[in-house]
Amino acid sequence: QVQLLESGGGLVQAGVSLRLSCEVIGRTLRDYTVAWFRQVPGKEREFVAAFNRNNNRPYVADSVRDRCTLSRDNAKNTAYLQINSVQPEDTAVYFCAIGVPTLSIIREARGYRFWGQGTQVTVSS
Repeated sequence: QVQLLESGGGLVQAGVSLRLSCEVIGRTLRDYTVAWFRQVPGKEREFVAAFNRNNNRPYVADSVRDRCTLSRDNAKNTAYLQINSVQPEDTAVYFCAIGVPTLSIIREARGYRFWGQGTQVTVSS
């Protein structure tokens, strides 16, 4: 059984850095592209960032481009998303996902087979 366990969300103040974790159970993380998406009520799931397994390059949404760092610890089978200087507009449920998308769909939810349950991030101003 494949599980993606997210952690690190919560209520934070604007301007701080936030690091989310995604532990993968049942699959080897390095075999997959790992991505982060976020969603607010009433809106579609939005791509945040992904780390491509083939070229080891990050792909980052414009909304977080200068504030986002992706990393992964293969020994712990865990991926991380850090967002610096969070703002109220970063408030959302954040999901991690793994898959083997082609580059053409690396920013699309349909490119990922396995998903975590999501972790709520709320940024107060």
